[in-house]
Amino acid sequence: MPVRDAVPTDLATIASLIRDLAAYEHLEHEVVFDEAEMGEWLFGRDPVARVLLATEGDDEVVGMALYHATFSTFLGRPGIWLEDLFVMPAARGHGHGRALLEALMQRTPGRLEWAVLEWNQPAIEFYRRLGARPVDGWARWRWTAT
Repeated sequence: MPVRDAVPTDLATIASLIRDLAAYEHLEHEVVFDEAEMGEWLFGRDPVARVLLATEGDDEVVGMALYHATFSTFLGRPGIWLEDLFVMPAARGHGHGRALLEALMQRTPGRLEWAVLEWNQPAIEFYRRLGARPVDGWARWRWTAT
């Protein structure tokens, strides 16, 4: 399955995929980003996150993985935090999600980590088939700037 790094001209497509993901997760009310500002964070002088795109046919984008670098003090190695993985429903089951995750696995000598909504059984089963498991004993915490 073709996977490529996103470029600035992909910003509108990325924004659309994020909105589609939010709709799937019933979290549309949380999507408040300014597309131009997000473009600076993804493609500006000092990007803090990156995006891989899964494509079909004539470079039609059907999915994305938005991620950023992490560091494990215990491993002493960099890793990757997968913020969002999303494949359009019509393209699911064709290997795009696997291709995106395998591309990320090749980009880190450490670990690839992510969160999954507890109700999202199709995603949980997909991740288990890839050999991933939940991290026992840890709870996710969040602080948000106002």
